[in-house]
Amino acid sequence: MTDTFAPGTAATPEILADILITPPARASRPPAAPPVEAPPVVEVTIDGVAVSVPAGTTILGACRALGVETPTLCYADNLTPVNVCRVCVVEVTGARVLVPACSRVVEPGMDIQTDSERVRLSRKMVLEFLGSSVDMSLAGPLAPDGSAAAYAGRYGADPTRYGPPAAPSAPGERDAHEAGHHHAPAGDATAATVLQPTKVDNNLYVRDYSKCILCYKCVDACGDQAQNTFAIAVAGRGFDARISTEQAVPLPESACVYCGNCIGVCPTGALMFSSEYEMREAGTWDESAQTRTDTICPYCGVGCAVTLHAQDDTIVKVTSPSDSSVTDGHLCIKGRFGFEFVNNRPGRPQP
Repeated sequence: MTDTFAPGTAATPEILADILITPPARASRPPAAPPVEAPPVVEVTIDGVAVSVPAGTTILGACRALGVETPTLCYADNLTPVNVCRVCVVEVTGARVLVPACSRVVEPGMDIQTDSERVRLSRKMVLEFLGSSVDMSLAGPLAPDGSAAAYAGRYGADPTRYGPPAAPSAPGERDAHEAGHHHAPAGDATAATVLQPTKVDNNLYVRDYSKCILCYKCVDACGDQAQNTFAIAVAGRGFDARISTEQAVPLPESACVYCGNCIGVCPTGALMFSSEYEMREAGTWDESAQTRTDTICPYCGVGCAVTLHAQDDTIVKVTSPSDSSVTDGHLCIKGRFGFEFVNNRPGRPQP
């Protein structure tokens, strides 16, 4: 059988060898990604100001595009919104109830109010409920100045009107509560709280669940949205709901791989680097005196982006930008905690 490559040209062993053995010429430029069609534009009104955003944008994204400040707690750029804290709710004309800005997608013609009387009352109630039962002192994302007090003052929230806080729980007491059973505080004039001793059972990070607002971000980061370890989950129901390891075992006995991604998404300081916790306890933690240096993790070839937080010429913690295309803000144990070798450099006084 004769193959024909051109009219009047027969295949020869030399031609076949050239086709099968000789590599093709290199491309003059790297292949480009196929063009992506831009999403249609949606026009909405926020606080009386018209704004155009791409279809699929959330109300929170539209507010940020317009520069409208909207408080959030349970929202994280690198996780799927769970809309449980209800701090970001806004009023949409025609809607029966307030809607969470972090997860509601904009629709053409939406008329959104971010500071109406209904919104202010709702945020006030949420802040009061949280403040009456949870330590909100480190709930930084609530306000630019890094404290929940600023927003509490803005909305006139007064958690003390529910009564003085009840006595803190003893070590392990909340973990032992039976699921679905509310344990009333001692006395009728006190507000039940989740205050309990800090769990310090490893050298890398501590768990202070008296600051936990059950935003589920740590569970998602430990689960299928980032680490896929599933070392922690929500246990219990109602007021006794809490973040727990399986069978409430200490962290070293759990499936935890110490990636620290739960710390990276925690908005209230319930999960914290041991280095930061110890410095706060000693009164030496000062974020205004810290420098941030963006670099690449040195441990492997993945090229994870890391941000080194340094104070007094010492690295105190490591984070990763949530908009990094490599990490999406998540790291492994080496990238997040493997920085002590830098602090232990020769000639440096050791504690």
